[in-house]
Amino acid sequence: MDPDDAVKVLEGVAHLASKLSNDQRSELIDLLGTMAEAESDPARREFLEGFGLLDDAV
Repeated sequence: MDPDDAVKVLEGVAHLASKLSNDQRSELIDLLGTMAEAESDPARREFLEGFGLLDDAV
């Protein structure tokens, strides 16, 4: 994937995440945590944990 396109996608995701209600944000954080725990690929696990949302939930 082109790096510029990847940045655009992540910016879009960040924008959508900023519009979530507290309940929706909590559900997303729980889902990302579950996905990270189940991920066997270290790079993918790091990516899921790297969203920054997981640290905010603690």
